[in-house]
Amino acid sequence: MYFTDRGIEELTQRRGEESVSLEWVADQLRLFVDLNPEFETAVERLATWLARLDDDDDED
Repeated sequence: MYFTDRGIEELTQRRGEESVSLEWVADQLRLFVDLNPEFETAVERLATWLARLDDDDDED
């Protein structure tokens, strides 16, 4: 188990029944980076990865 799995599990347990928009998620990511600028690169990578999930593997 990765350390981050604990946070993901907590998120699922505490907020797993909620429905949110991707716009809300994006706003929360922006707020998180504003409060924790040292995580800007990680958040950027996560956001880019999520945005491109449906891209074909051969389009790099």
